[in-house]
Amino acid sequence: MRGVALFLSVLLCATCHSALSLIDGYLENGNFEEGPKPSEIRGTEVIGRYAIPKWEISGFVEYIKSGQKQGDMLLVVPEGAYAVRLGNEASIKQRIKVTKGIYYSITFSAARTCAQEERLNISVAPDSGVLPIQTVYSSNGWDSYAWAFQADYEQIELVLHNPGVEEDPACGPLIDSIAIRTLYPPRATNKNLLKNAGFEEGPYVFPNASWGVLIPPNIEDDHSPLPGWMVESLKAVKYIDSNHFSVPEGKRAVELVAGKESAIAQVARTIPGKTYVLSFSVGDASNSCEGSMIVEAFAGRDTVKVPYESKGKGGFKRAVLKFVAVSTRTRVMFLSTYYTMRSDDFSSLCGPVLDDVKLLSLKNPRQ
Repeated sequence: MRGVALFLSVLLCATCHSALSLIDGYLENGNFEEGPKPSEIRGTEVIGRYAIPKWEISGFVEYIKSGQKQGDMLLVVPEGAYAVRLGNEASIKQRIKVTKGIYYSITFSAARTCAQEERLNISVAPDSGVLPIQTVYSSNGWDSYAWAFQADYEQIELVLHNPGVEEDPACGPLIDSIAIRTLYPPRATNKNLLKNAGFEEGPYVFPNASWGVLIPPNIEDDHSPLPGWMVESLKAVKYIDSNHFSVPEGKRAVELVAGKESAIAQVARTIPGKTYVLSFSVGDASNSCEGSMIVEAFAGRDTVKVPYESKGKGGFKRAVLKFVAVSTRTRVMFLSTYYTMRSDDFSSLCGPVLDDVKLLSLKNPRQ
């Protein structure tokens, strides 16, 4: 059945009697294929707070069919035939049963439909974040975004709200495909001092979406949808999967899509005076991102620049940074030196892929 695919399973805790509900999939009517009754819609405007099944709406909300025209622009829906558009101060919300204290990530697809800068306020009380809706990351005008929260209650209320006030009340982001995923707390091991170093743990990735998921900067999200890592920059990084991209190792990786404005970091426990080796893979996602790329890696006071010549058809190489720790905590960070555009459309930002990061202490510093 299209649209609604909530997968629930139970993980028994080894040290407690309670069970943790694992959620991984679409919200109920998460792609809005179930629409209002004919009596609950006027043109494209939805009439009635509960007119869209499983959702509660407020303000000027439109029900948009794929291929619908807005002036000279054709509105495209990324999945299925329908999406919703949030006008001035409009919102949609849904109540979801969760496990108190557990971290979750929301993934949703959005596009802007007017020339003005559009934003989307996403909230699960008491957490909230305002995400700028851009169109420069994918050629089709749609992007998927991730946002994380920690559940304070057994039932939460997810709200997506357009805080914009434009002259045209219909101006506002188009929303489709909303999913939720339980996030597992990653741990460092004796084989790697970094957590989630292969980026395998992260937000829900839509099976049919070929454009990846944007992880917002931590200034817009207190809880990272990429456990263990922080996006310490002004712009997002892109979370990609091996079903649609070339990934150096495993099923997931990160693409540094916005030059030096797209940085990812983690703080590791280290012993001052001890020598460590930071190794990682640098490559391209096989998404027509061509040209000379450089990934800069930082570990405490040390840094290395790793050049990578991309033909845009996949591939990667390993790189190493050896350093002596000067503190009990060492900040490891990666960023891309240059801005790069995809060669097939010259409008979508792209960049080098980072994956398979390892941090280990060196027993013999002379090695």
